[in-house]
Amino acid sequence: MIILDGKGLSIKILERVKKSIKRKNLRLSLAVVQVGENSVSQVYINQKEKICKAVGIDFILYRFSEDITTDKLKEEIKKISDNSDISGIIVQLPLPKNINTQEVLNAIPPEKDIDRLSEESFGKFSSPARPKPLAKEDGDSSILPPVVCAVSKLLKEYKIKVKGKNVILVGAGKLVGKPLMIWFSREGAVVTVVDKNTRNPEYFTKKADILISGVGRPNLITGEMIKKGAVVIDAGTSSEKGKIKGDVDFKSVSKKASYITPVPGGVGPMTVACLLENLVILHKER
Repeated sequence: MIILDGKGLSIKILERVKKSIKRKNLRLSLAVVQVGENSVSQVYINQKEKICKAVGIDFILYRFSEDITTDKLKEEIKKISDNSDISGIIVQLPLPKNINTQEVLNAIPPEKDIDRLSEESFGKFSSPARPKPLAKEDGDSSILPPVVCAVSKLLKEYKIKVKGKNVILVGAGKLVGKPLMIWFSREGAVVTVVDKNTRNPEYFTKKADILISGVGRPNLITGEMIKKGAVVIDAGTSSEKGKIKGDVDFKSVSKKASYITPVPGGVGPMTVACLLENLVILHKER
């Protein structure tokens, strides 16, 4: 069993980002919009702030109360995006239930949407035409949703082939399942999505050459649910007793998997690195 070391690979990506910023004397700033209080969200916000400072990107946090309306939040995001000093904007998810999340994400202009979550940005990614390469420093680099960038780079780093493989995606959410379904299909994999409506999900997961889970439920995927030699990527995020947890029961699954991502240290740091890589690429395009 081999650990897919996302933390180690993310350091390499961030070093390239840092060198690019320094070499071209770029002044970049990331605006993060936070609504209400969420302990898990706060952990990720703190991580982003720390990493931004390490690579030379200004980090600006905009906090809003939980009772803000959708329309008011959209207005605030427009004010932020109209600021020419802001290079990229992300909205820290999840938002409170009283807010229409997609409407808020749509308020981010594509040229500053480094998460690729607005309907316009996601539409460009999901269209039949592949996103064109935008960065000479990394030949396969494109403006991709961070989780797609993260998973694709991990697979490439460890020379794990995708074409013709049976890929099972557990969870059909817009953050993980949907963008990965599009990407794996483009790469020639046979993709099946398993969600809460799927009967007997183990029937499908046991057939996976590559299994990726992004549900946000601790220990959802156990060793009994996979076949020997499967590649298992844990893209789930949740909090249990104050600790960040993934979807995979690492102890039982690692006994059968050929490759596996840890939590923390797997997909998480890679998505942040890809997020900042997107920031640099979009800035160059403007």
